[in-house]
Amino acid sequence: MMWSYKKALYIILGLFLLVSCQPNEPVRQGTLQINLCLPMPENFSPSTNRIIGDPGMTENFELPKYAYIVVMKQEGGEWSVWRRAEISLNEEAWKKTNYFGFNPTRADSIYRYTEPVQFLLEGETPQGRVYAICSRKKLTFSSPIGSIDTMEKLLNWQFNTADSIQESLQDIYSTPYNFERGGDYYCVFDCSTGHIYRLDLILYHVAAKVDLKWRVAENKRINKEDPSAAVRLTYMDACHLFNGMAYCFKPMENVLADKSTPSTTRHIVTPSNEGLWWEGRSYFYTIPYTTTAKPGYYPLQMQMATNGSGYHNRTIYLQVDTSSPFVPWLRATFNLNDALDPGTGEEITVDN
Repeated sequence: MMWSYKKALYIILGLFLLVSCQPNEPVRQGTLQINLCLPMPENFSPSTNRIIGDPGMTENFELPKYAYIVVMKQEGGEWSVWRRAEISLNEEAWKKTNYFGFNPTRADSIYRYTEPVQFLLEGETPQGRVYAICSRKKLTFSSPIGSIDTMEKLLNWQFNTADSIQESLQDIYSTPYNFERGGDYYCVFDCSTGHIYRLDLILYHVAAKVDLKWRVAENKRINKEDPSAAVRLTYMDACHLFNGMAYCFKPMENVLADKSTPSTTRHIVTPSNEGLWWEGRSYFYTIPYTTTAKPGYYPLQMQMATNGSGYHNRTIYLQVDTSSPFVPWLRATFNLNDALDPGTGEEITVDN
C-alpha cells in the first residue's frame, strides 16, 4: 500500500514539474505578407490628371524582374533591420487590377505581383516599416543588402545607374522615404492585430521623365532669296546625363556640386532626321538631380546645331519641387527664330 502511495506521489510531482516548465502562453506565430504594386495607368495623356508619383503619360514599360526588400522595426526609439530579402520575380505573376487601399492612387489601375512575399513571425509581434526597390535589370548597390543594419545606412543606400541600365531607368521603382500618410511613412505594418498582416506596397518611379518640344518659326522655315539660310534644327543631343550612384529611397535628393559631367547622351535629332528639323517632340528618362550652385533646378544640358553648322551648348534650368517625394515630369518647349551661332552664346527661349 505504501509503495503504491509513493509511486502515485512521484507521478504527480513529475507531471507538476513538466507543466511548470512550459511557457505561460503559446509561442505566437503569424505572417507578414507583402504585395508588390506598381501604379501604371492606361490611356493617360498630358492633359489629364496623372497618377501621383508617375512622371508621365501612358507608355510601354517593362515589368520588374528583381526586388530588394528591407523590413525595419523600432526598439527603444532606435530603428534596426528585422528582415532583408533579395528576390527574383516571376514576370508572369504581375497582374493588372485596381487599387483600393489608402494611398492617393485609390481606384487607379496598378500591377500587383500575385506571388506574395512573406515573412514568418515566430515569438514576436513587431511593428515596423517596409522599404523596397525593384527593377527590370539586376542592380548593383553602394553596399551589399546584407550590410544594411541601421536606418541611416538604409536611407543613404544607393544604386549604380551605369550605362548598362540607362535604357531601363523608367523600369526602376522604389518606396520614397518621405511619402507620408497621416503623418507617418506610408509603408507601415502592425502584426500584433492578427495572424496575417497584408501590406500593399506601392512603389514609384525613381527616374524623371524629360519631355522636350521644339519648333522653328513658320516664317524662318523658307528663305526664297537664300534657301540655304532657312532655319532648320539639324542636330540635338541631351548630354552629360546623370550616370553614377543614385539614392534608392530619396529620388529627389540627388545633389551634385556642379552639373553632371559623365558621358551618357540621348540622341534626339541627327542630320538624317529630316522630319524633325522644323518641329518635334521627344522624351527620355533620367535620374533627376540639382546642384549646390543652383538649388531647386535640374540642369538639362543640350548640344544643338542649326543648318549643319557647329555645335551650340546650352543648359536649360528646369525648376523642380524638391520637397515632393516623387520624381517630376520635366517639360521644356523652345522656339527657334534664328539660326544658332555657336560663337555668340545666344539664348534659347524655354518654357517649362
